[in-house]
Amino acid sequence: MTGCRFCAAPLTQTFADLGMAPPSNSFVAPEHASAMEPFYPLHAFVCDQCHLVQLEEFETPEQIFSNYLYFSSFSDSWLKHAEAYTDQMISRFGLGAGSQVVEIGSNDGYLLQYFRARGVPVLGVEPAANVAAAATARGIPTDVSFFGVATARRLKSSGIEPDVIAANNVMAHVPDLNDFVEGFSTLLKPGGVVTVEFPHLLRLMQQNQFDTIYHEHFSYFSLLTVERVFARYGLRLFDVQEVTTHGGSLRIFATQSNDSTHPTTDAVAKVLEDERAAGLGRREAYAAFAEQVIDTKTALLAFCIQARRERKTIAGYGAPAKGNTLLNYCGVGLEFIPFTVDRSPHKQGKLLPGVHIPIRAPEAIFEVKPDYVLILPWNLADEIVAQMAGVRDWGGQFVVPIPTVRII
Repeated sequence: MTGCRFCAAPLTQTFADLGMAPPSNSFVAPEHASAMEPFYPLHAFVCDQCHLVQLEEFETPEQIFSNYLYFSSFSDSWLKHAEAYTDQMISRFGLGAGSQVVEIGSNDGYLLQYFRARGVPVLGVEPAANVAAAATARGIPTDVSFFGVATARRLKSSGIEPDVIAANNVMAHVPDLNDFVEGFSTLLKPGGVVTVEFPHLLRLMQQNQFDTIYHEHFSYFSLLTVERVFARYGLRLFDVQEVTTHGGSLRIFATQSNDSTHPTTDAVAKVLEDERAAGLGRREAYAAFAEQVIDTKTALLAFCIQARRERKTIAGYGAPAKGNTLLNYCGVGLEFIPFTVDRSPHKQGKLLPGVHIPIRAPEAIFEVKPDYVLILPWNLADEIVAQMAGVRDWGGQFVVPIPTVRII
């Protein structure tokens, strides 16, 4: 890489080198199984100046998101998270019929449907036209575009003045980080609030969540770095919440720097201090992470090899991007896992990129009765174990690969 996408400093330090990998959401149609797939380096670097962990851009956002296969509404726990967020925002900021909520990366309307049901006007901004169509079908007005300064100016000129701008798990997907955050400050009305959720880099490192590194995620954030990015564009972080989604995330609250109506809470200083204590302001902490990644690879391979030697069968559950990173990096293919299942009909019938493991409907688990079910979206393990409790009936067990391989 030539330079940091935030501060332009040279990038020389490796955070995690996961070899060559296909784009993690480029699922393969069976009729194209013999065609060549693109593989790119999956090599994360950390900036010595601002400590932003980042990947090089190999595919443009247009290539990745124009026809997207991730629909947020297929996770029950994520929907509950969205509804709880809605209730909190309405209560905390007094939102009502005279307010407006804009969500960036609004997907299929999974979040805005709850604001709309409570009488709060909404607008989604979503670049994937196929996903935006699902939101429009459920009554969520959606602007099909990539967010940045140009989109913010266009929306503002059309009369959009959001009291709350929400952006959940979208900031990592943005290669032009500066343009994206400047878009917040451009669109936000005086006294308004921006809330952004992202997987916390500290948790990624502590819990060995290297499989959340994939080409679609251009950046990985600590609060130390995000505070610097937002400050550059006149935005002050006034609160932060630690939430459990995606293995441990942060929800930050920002407003214009000159806004005095939202005092800064003690939570901001606490999280910043936690990060400094863990070494996120020093390069040594990042250098140590690479060794943890190798240990997890050997542990998963050892489990799969032992299961095969004992003539035990393994099926996968889920087809998340993180699972594709894990399987391709570890070299776990059809010889160990003959199929995986997923609730999304948009993925069923396709093959996982790279390893070409077929994706079936969840019912296949109960037809085949495998000895082990490897949960690839490990952040939803509790939800999946509850949904698939019948696996226990034939003595089947669940396996969670992160942070270490364990049977539950």
